[in-house]
Amino acid sequence: MEKDRSTEGEEFIKRSTAETTSSDAGSPSSPNLQMSTPRSIPLNMRNTHSFPSKEEFRASSAPLIPNPFPELCSPKHSPVLTGSLGSKSPTHVIRIFGDDKNSRSLLVSSGVTARLVCQKLAQSIHCMDEESWALIEHHSALGLDRCLEDHELVVQVQSSWPEDSDTKLIFRKNYAKYEFFKKPVSFFPKHMISDSADVTKGTTPSQLVQNLLKCGSCPEIQDFLHVREGLKKSWKKIFYVLRRSGLYCSNKGQSKEPRHLQFVGDLQDLDVFTVFNGRKLYGAPEPYVFCIKATKDRFRCQDLKLMCVDSEQSRTCWITAFRLFKHGKQLQCNYRLVQSSTRFQRFQDSKFTDRESSMVAMDFSGKSGGRVILNPHEAQNAEQEEGHNWRKRESLRHNLPTNGHAPHLPEVNRVQPWFHGGLSRAEAEKLLEEQGQVDGMFLIRDSKLHMKCFVLSLCYKMKTKHYIIIPLEVEEGIFCTMDDGLTLFTDLLQLVEFHQINRGILPVCLKHPCTCVAL
Repeated sequence: MEKDRSTEGEEFIKRSTAETTSSDAGSPSSPNLQMSTPRSIPLNMRNTHSFPSKEEFRASSAPLIPNPFPELCSPKHSPVLTGSLGSKSPTHVIRIFGDDKNSRSLLVSSGVTARLVCQKLAQSIHCMDEESWALIEHHSALGLDRCLEDHELVVQVQSSWPEDSDTKLIFRKNYAKYEFFKKPVSFFPKHMISDSADVTKGTTPSQLVQNLLKCGSCPEIQDFLHVREGLKKSWKKIFYVLRRSGLYCSNKGQSKEPRHLQFVGDLQDLDVFTVFNGRKLYGAPEPYVFCIKATKDRFRCQDLKLMCVDSEQSRTCWITAFRLFKHGKQLQCNYRLVQSSTRFQRFQDSKFTDRESSMVAMDFSGKSGGRVILNPHEAQNAEQEEGHNWRKRESLRHNLPTNGHAPHLPEVNRVQPWFHGGLSRAEAEKLLEEQGQVDGMFLIRDSKLHMKCFVLSLCYKMKTKHYIIIPLEVEEGIFCTMDDGLTLFTDLLQLVEFHQINRGILPVCLKHPCTCVAL
């Protein structure tokens, strides 16, 4: 039966081929055509001289469906792709670096935001999900850094990079990310804020900043900037004005009349970057450099507009104003979302500590076993006495004499996130600057000049101050002090815990430990 059907099919094809060939032989449109095929039978392009098998005939008889995602087939317009082209959410491989130069690859979808990537990385390294975690877009050759906003799409940002570049994403702490919402007035110097609206004439700068948070009305940011464009080597001092409508420069001193203001660019089309090592790379007059670049432009020196100011506070003011004017209420939504998620996590973690409320104070000094201390004052005195005895025992145990020249320090201190060992003064200042340089951020390192001493590096008013910690030997043992023996501490851990609550000789309490992330 199968033989008869195949024979009939072959005879039908031969008759159809012969009829079509005889009818098209004299056609002027196809003089070189030797054979044609009827429309109902597709042609096998791999081998035109052999008859297709049953499997090939069935597969080729299906209608041709066009590719609905042709742009995904081009590697030039997309990062590394994995998975099938027909999937609704294609996955991408992104590579994240830590402060220790190690990296980790993540498989994400095209709609993943920077906030979700930070959450995933914080979980993978077993850290708390905090608002200070950030993804940094780092361009090493050009000396550029930019903190990605929480709502930005990571794959979209990565796809705009040049193919052969040293650009990478760094996962680290950035305490200045949302510090503006906590201390808004300290971010804007008074001489840089003004408002041209007649309704708000006579309003103080602090009130203008508060209005920015409440109703979204943006004051003007104005100041003289040293500017360098493209490949030029000279820097010019020009008066700039930043408004919600865009960035403007004045061609006549500080005049803000419309005929004297020149439009530089729309904030929606610009990205602002912090420039590190600006003096060496670009010959800047001051180390406080930032730049603006059109979002669609490539990362080249001729596409950068470099700007230099005279202080870190002015640079932070300009960068913060760029972020606020460009993203508007979205930044406040990001901040509230991060706060709500971190509060929920702390609430979940607090469930595991509920059993602490069932603990009671005990006294085991008597011969008849332990007794429960019911008097709260007696329980508090017993707690303080036990803590004093414990610190005294730890001090005597850890402060034994040593023959080494390195400063003797218990291991519990060296594993703290704020301790950075043999870090130099310049490296400490750079690390504090990278992580936001907000008030109260600190680290402790070994002293390079004084043997067996330590240095506390503390940020205050966007400047880094250094305090020497010296070991002082008394009858009870060796203690640490920063005020010539007025206040003694058994170790660095006790010193940090004390100054997290009390300022002492410091201008501000210790608040944010400067840490290095290891992926």
